[in-house]
Amino acid sequence: MDERKASVDDGLGELEPGTRQRAQLRSRVADIAWTALCVVLALWAVWSAVGVARGSTAWAYSVVAWLLLATALTLRTLAVRRRTSL
Repeated sequence: MDERKASVDDGLGELEPGTRQRAQLRSRVADIAWTALCVVLALWAVWSAVGVARGSTAWAYSVVAWLLLATALTLRTLAVRRRTSL
């Protein structure tokens, strides 16, 4: 019988310092964190806006939620532009 070794696919490979995957890890984790933050803030902003429309939530909650969402999206956009220009 002929025994052949199957090629092993390591996926991402080793995450040792100096590897390409290690360099990309920080930006991928940052992307996930920014996305999660923006989703949570967007849900809060929409929920508070619906509460204001129903009359059960104060305007202050809605204003704060929309301001935080706008700030997070602006910082996210600036971070992406800065990363691509480097």
